[in-house]
Amino acid sequence: MDGAAILDELRARFGSAVLETHDHRGDHTAVVGRRALRDVLTFCRDSGALAFDVLMDLTAVDYSKFPGREDGPRFEVVYHLYSIAHNHRVRVKVRVDEDDALVPTANSLWPIANWFEREVWDMFGIRFDGHPDLRRLLMYEEFVGHPLRKDYPITRRQPLIGPAH
Repeated sequence: MDGAAILDELRARFGSAVLETHDHRGDHTAVVGRRALRDVLTFCRDSGALAFDVLMDLTAVDYSKFPGREDGPRFEVVYHLYSIAHNHRVRVKVRVDEDDALVPTANSLWPIANWFEREVWDMFGIRFDGHPDLRRLLMYEEFVGHPLRKDYPITRRQPLIGPAH
């Protein structure tokens, strides 16, 4: 199944929950509503025709300073899915407002999501509802803020920490 057929399948199955699709530069992408995200991801994994058995990456993008996106949701959480059996891929995105930066966890679908979601929490401050252990992964616990947010001050001083005695 090619990328266009994958997007057609998602639109047919989820209707208006698929907010938009595109294939910019050959990357087939479906933007879905947050309420449908878990169902879309489950379908992508469990449908025999899709069989996306690998979550290649899960990341986020902060659009707060992106021209033309000033009035839209600040963040997008991005899932890169791959099927070993069919050798095809798709990207699923969900838009997230800064004031309600919460999406459902994908941890039970792909166990690697545990680490990816912790990284997104650490770097962007987006929470994952139902995550079993959402805590910092790359920064130390006393670190204040989320360094990949566009408004994080690059000159900010962090607390000094040392070994506990």
